[in-house]
Amino acid sequence: MANQQMQNITFDELQVGQSASLKRVLTQKDVELFAFASGDLNPTHLNMDVPGISSRKGTVGHSMWSGMLISSILGTVLPGPGTVNVSQNMDFALPLHIGDEIMVKLTVKS
Repeated sequence: MANQQMQNITFDELQVGQSASLKRVLTQKDVELFAFASGDLNPTHLNMDVPGISSRKGTVGHSMWSGMLISSILGTVLPGPGTVNVSQNMDFALPLHIGDEIMVKLTVKS
């Protein structure tokens, strides 16, 4: 995004059905950066050698990492710069693991 110029969309310009999406693959670096930025150093995310903590698929990513992707879309694409996220409800059906791809899509409903 370093060479892209961000542009916001005003509320008057938003149209029902308008959407923006972002696809990302969770990496070990994402997990580590999120852990240190958030202060959530839970061994589930950082060290699978802790007794009693295991996952068949390996490291479990932070659930709120996906929430961060929502914030990224809101603040950079739809509606863009100047946007402040004041409310968000999320349910997490499955854990995220290193290598999982997630797509976040936001759509204007009203």
